[in-house]
Amino acid sequence: MTDFLLPIETLRRRRGVKWHRYGPDVLPAWIADMDFAVAEPVRRAMARLVEEGDYGYAAREGGDGLDRAFADRMRDRFGWELDAGRVVPVADLVQAITASVVAFTEPGDGVAVQTPIYPPFLAAIDGTGRRRVVDPLVDDGRRLAIDPRGLEAAVDAGTRLLLLCNPHNPSGRAFEREELEAVARVAVERDLVVVADEVHCDLVYPGSRHVVLATLGPEVAARTVTINSATKSFNVPGLRCGVMHFGSDALLERFRAALPGRLLGTVGVTGVDATVAAWREAQPWLDAVMEVLTANRDRVAAWAAALAPAIRHHAPDATYLAWLDCGGVAVDGARPRDFFLERARVALHSGAEFGPGGETCVRLNFATSPAILEELLGRMEGAIRGSVYPARR
Repeated sequence: MTDFLLPIETLRRRRGVKWHRYGPDVLPAWIADMDFAVAEPVRRAMARLVEEGDYGYAAREGGDGLDRAFADRMRDRFGWELDAGRVVPVADLVQAITASVVAFTEPGDGVAVQTPIYPPFLAAIDGTGRRRVVDPLVDDGRRLAIDPRGLEAAVDAGTRLLLLCNPHNPSGRAFEREELEAVARVAVERDLVVVADEVHCDLVYPGSRHVVLATLGPEVAARTVTINSATKSFNVPGLRCGVMHFGSDALLERFRAALPGRLLGTVGVTGVDATVAAWREAQPWLDAVMEVLTANRDRVAAWAAALAPAIRHHAPDATYLAWLDCGGVAVDGARPRDFFLERARVALHSGAEFGPGGETCVRLNFATSPAILEELLGRMEGAIRGSVYPARR
């Protein structure tokens, strides 16, 4: 079943930012949207709201509630038994990250991050007057990995918080239990609060698995804020709905004492209904999507291998994002992102925005139809081999 694949004409008619940031000759593979139609249960949930005109103050409890739906999904898919009473709805996970930085640290405190990292992590630190504590991931020849000794060395006496992204954006790593246990040990020994962004947890490929950090023991769970949503897995980012889960009452009380409750706002009924429908009813759609993503992931890996050493790439364990090191490409002094935009008319996310380790890289979103993927990879290969798209006379 691939009826969720959308033709390019439909994608260009849509009003989303992905297909309208650049000109009509550009193929976009930058922002983390999927070029897929949403699951039927999500569509039905939205249609019901429209048909009933049900736009008033919402009552969503029990099976219709966001907290219970999240708790049930985490139990069923990852064996995580969580307290639904410590689930806090949020409209935006970047807001949740920033709010956590403000709540659990003071200006000047250190916040640890593993780079390269999703740019809003860095913005949450810089924009609140906190201090970056950079712990680079290490390329061991087959993946980007967490170096426990590096993390121990990076965390100093003024570090209060660790921001963890797992599965990792941009590398696509689904960190192994041993790596996460090392993170948990440092967090406990150095008395750190951990904010674990696990939004890509459902997008894990065969041979890998997602380990919820909060399942690694009561000590680390009690200091962990887990943030998640259906937005990436089920392609509904515009509906603005996510959750924060606090691993202990004490952690939740600290958060609420630091931030007035109304500062986070509330989640719209459209986001809640779509998310609950996705988590409870749309797994068959996601299973079909993962088949396409797996094939696309493998295609990108084969393409990159054929272009080595110009392109260095480790196939991701999870996500629909490919992290491409273009250090071997002659880009005439331009950043790789600008090189491919100018010469291939393909829009990618600049690796320089992901912090140390990303300067020669680009992030490519391969959640699109195989036909569109082939076109953009062909354009990029042509640029690497010296041609320009479209051909210039």
